[in-house]
Amino acid sequence: MIKELVDWLIEALGAWGWAAVFIFMILESACFPIPSEIVMPFAGYMVYKYNMGIHGLLLASMIGTAANLIGSLLAYVVGFKVGKPFVEKYGKYLLIGEKEYARIEGFFKEYGGASVLIGRMLPAVRTVISLPAGIFKMNIRKFTLYTVIGSIPWNLMLTYAGYILGEKWTQLSKQFEYIDIIAVIVLIIAAIAYLHYVHSSSR
Repeated sequence: MIKELVDWLIEALGAWGWAAVFIFMILESACFPIPSEIVMPFAGYMVYKYNMGIHGLLLASMIGTAANLIGSLLAYVVGFKVGKPFVEKYGKYLLIGEKEYARIEGFFKEYGGASVLIGRMLPAVRTVISLPAGIFKMNIRKFTLYTVIGSIPWNLMLTYAGYILGEKWTQLSKQFEYIDIIAVIVLIIAAIAYLHYVHSSSR
């Protein structure tokens, strides 16, 4: 499944170029399973191919960051609008009751900035972090600021990797499956640990 997705992305990026980079990065931050680990290295390859230099690297990173912000705001709004009713209805299945909801909401009010900042630089987490930020009503100005700050180094790093590899940029796709598996395992462990913390603290 992952291999088919990666192959399709590489083909689409080759056909649509910069437009694909922008659209796919919006989708990634809007909670669609589009790996920036493939998209932004292609942007770096484009910088290499057209000899755009350091200014091209910065421009490509800013394009990715702007797209991230748009997608993140879309996910934030969805979480803000429908999140609380959803949690009230289905939260019991996620072990989130009224007390847990209040505690997590307080956590995002106090530490939401750090959560978004760090989350934007973690595989898998960066794709979904905007939803809980919206659900638990994180200040939108702080959310916007930390989304941008967290997105820049991630996008710049991936863009530079694609630039350095040049024609061999697709080699990164061979490592994507392993990165994804590790990220999912870390995310599951972190989620279990946090739920345990919330329940222990509420007793």
